[in-house]
Amino acid sequence: MAEGQVTRELPLDGRFAGGASVSVRPAGAARRVSLRVPAESVAAVSNSLGVELPTRPGASAQAGARAVLWLGPDEWLVIEEGERYPMADLEGAGVLFAAVDVSHRNTAILVTGPAAADVLNAGCPRDLSLETFPVSACSRTVLGKIEIVLWRMADDAFRVECWRSFSDYAFDFLKDATRGQ
Repeated sequence: MAEGQVTRELPLDGRFAGGASVSVRPAGAARRVSLRVPAESVAAVSNSLGVELPTRPGASAQAGARAVLWLGPDEWLVIEEGERYPMADLEGAGVLFAAVDVSHRNTAILVTGPAAADVLNAGCPRDLSLETFPVSACSRTVLGKIEIVLWRMADDAFRVECWRSFSDYAFDFLKDATRGQ
């Protein structure tokens, strides 16, 4: 390990829950950036990140190991699961924006399988039918008593982004919801 390099421990490492029709497990390490961008800067910031910032409510976009989730009219969450560092990519944008590295704050849980939407709906009030919440849809919502960002990655696969301090609660909630699945 290089001098001064910090290795982040994932709070849910080694945990797993599920049954025949659903799996709940922690996502791997990722870098995350909370991004605020005015409309006139969207094109330049998109170019710097190498992925077009979605401007439609609830949409997401991906390029390789990087995803960008629309959270509000001028707000996105950037998730980088590869080796690139989004903050470094943003340095040359040359336009107005605000970016904060929130990698230390967030973690993620993957909920997959035919019963994934049912398990999430045990604590999430959103309609998760494919017609209403299609693949690539994302939303800031709640799970039980906590705020999450929910992203549908496939017909039967979701990513639950939550604060590390709530990750045990979120995981245990989902684990309990898998009973009988």
